[in-house]
Amino acid sequence: MNLLIKSATIVDPNSPFHQQVADLFIQDGIITQIAPAITADAEIFDAKGKQLSPGFFDLNCNIGELGFETKETLDTGTRAAAAGGFTGIALMPNTQPPVHSKAEVEYLFNRAKNNLVDVFPLGTISHKREGKDMAEMYDMYLSGAKAFTDGNRPVQDAGLMERALLYTQSFKALVFSYPEDTAIAGKAKVNEGEVSTLLGMKGIPSLAEELMIARDLYLAEYTGSKIHFSTISTARSVELIRDAKQKGLPVTCDVAAYHLVLTDEELKGFDSNYKVKPPLRTSKDVDALIAGLKDNTIDAIVSQHTPHEIEFKDVEFEVAEYGNIGLQTTLSLALKAGLAIDLIVQKLAINPRKILDIVIPSIAEGQKANFVVFDKDAAWEYTKVNNQSKSSNSPFIGHNLKGQVLLTFNNNQQFKLKVS
Repeated sequence: MNLLIKSATIVDPNSPFHQQVADLFIQDGIITQIAPAITADAEIFDAKGKQLSPGFFDLNCNIGELGFETKETLDTGTRAAAAGGFTGIALMPNTQPPVHSKAEVEYLFNRAKNNLVDVFPLGTISHKREGKDMAEMYDMYLSGAKAFTDGNRPVQDAGLMERALLYTQSFKALVFSYPEDTAIAGKAKVNEGEVSTLLGMKGIPSLAEELMIARDLYLAEYTGSKIHFSTISTARSVELIRDAKQKGLPVTCDVAAYHLVLTDEELKGFDSNYKVKPPLRTSKDVDALIAGLKDNTIDAIVSQHTPHEIEFKDVEFEVAEYGNIGLQTTLSLALKAGLAIDLIVQKLAINPRKILDIVIPSIAEGQKANFVVFDKDAAWEYTKVNNQSKSSNSPFIGHNLKGQVLLTFNNNQQFKLKVS
């Protein structure tokens, strides 16, 4: 495939063309020329006034396959990813069976072959995600798993987490911690605070998250291990990780895009699409998360894409499942949070790959073409028609958003989605 991108504003801190307006000529999946004006026999894409950056990478994506294909398949999930500008996704092991052996890792790699979107299955920390015995982490690592997590199940056993951190040191893999102390969180469904009191619902205190972060920071320091915290959501969590980084601990973390723009005030309408975990917090927490991104305490932004069939969401709030789909709205929410384009590219494209220690695409001559073209100022409506996911559990469907993905390119394949 020959493709000529005209007049794109390049946003890539690792590129010699950063912040320059230029043409790019892509030949057979390789960027062969970048110059102010290029003439070539190729398909032309006009990117004047638009931004071009390395393709985004999502560190927290749930796709139903294996076992929950009625929620999402790899085909529909990667299509939604491409529509959101993602050229790579890390799959959470929240499947049936869980990704707890090399068989599941290899199956997912084989299923995702020849896709525009690079797929990286994450293995479980514990067998069957039961939090008792360690899974076959080294076998999964040899099959391609770069990191290990029990997904949306926190590892309650401190001894198990300590052993996992020590064990993965020998082959330089990374452990993800989903920070929630279930003894504190209990069976509550929303953030503990004024809104939960108003609604008459038992709340999950911020303490449930912060205790687990404090515990795992101590374990990481004791074992001398790297650790990554998934979807932090409170102001105190930001402070704990900021302090740990200042001490020199090798800790990273991410935040879900919706936690940058939504608060628990949204729950007053009992819309189950706002039922997420960690729960929506307060405006004070939102401000702290945004500040944490700006001062590099928080390393990455994730979609936490979590599809569900209608029968699991269109029910009473108390019994509805947690989560919403987010691959197609992540860029728009980051922009809505007021983040600068350079920072968004750092948190969506550069840092996630750095955390997983995989190749970071660069917009440079001779490099593999792996990029997204987007318009930071374009308005678009997210609808059930242009939604590419198999599920539609998003609070933003029917809303006008700002920041439109126009073209996603990787593995010598392109995806263009017409939205209005």
